[in-house]
Formats: sequence, structure tokens, C-alpha cells
Amino acid sequence: MIIIIGAILGAITGALIAKRRKGNTADILQYAAVYCLVFTLAALFITIFIYRGAT
Repeated sequence: MIIIIGAILGAITGALIAKRRKGNTADILQYAAVYCLVFTLAALFITIFIYRGAT
């Protein structure tokens, strides 16, 4: 669940940053994809640390 939230939050964040920098459609999509990957990876590590700490 945390991973999905991270992916969605990352895509939204990336798109907003690209729009603020006055990027075209390709820029917005690229920023959204990259931020989605970064936030998903961070959420994955957070999930692993939470589950390892719980056991």
C-alpha cells in the first residue's frame, strides 16, 4: 500500500515540478515517470524497514 501511494505521489510531484518550470508535454511526462520511480523505490525501502522492524 505504501508503495502505491509513493508511486502516485511521485508522479504528481514530478508533473507539478515540470509544469512550474514551464515544460512541454514530453517534459511533464518524463518528470512524472522519473519521480514516480524514485518515490516508489523510496517507499519500497521504507516498507522493507517497517516489516523487518516489526518481526
